[in-house]
Amino acid sequence: MMNILLWVLQVLAALLYGSSGVMKTFMFDKVSHDVRSFGALPRRAWMTLGILELVCTVGLIVPAALHWQPKLTILAASFLAVESLVFVAVHVKYRETTPMILSGVLGLVMAFIAYGRMTLSPGN
Repeated sequence: MMNILLWVLQVLAALLYGSSGVMKTFMFDKVSHDVRSFGALPRRAWMTLGILELVCTVGLIVPAALHWQPKLTILAASFLAVESLVFVAVHVKYRETTPMILSGVLGLVMAFIAYGRMTLSPGN
């Protein structure tokens, strides 16, 4: 049962972070105008984060699905958890309540996935 829950969370997170990575990497100018916190970092930093999110999206699914280097799934989820905590701080600074809550929840989900793949349902 835990394995199914982890897979559902991984797929949903991959979809969400994949779209976020695409926006930061390929659509930054279009989406950044209405979000004040995008001014917190230079455009190149956002693009780098977008690329890392896309890499982590692959890392959430492929290693676990192929039963190859499952620690990469843990690493991807851990990176996204830390990134989410940084985004919570950025959103607090800019007083963006909804994105702050979303980043916090996503960070907790990513931490749960990392923990789950490390101890609760490793290698699945």
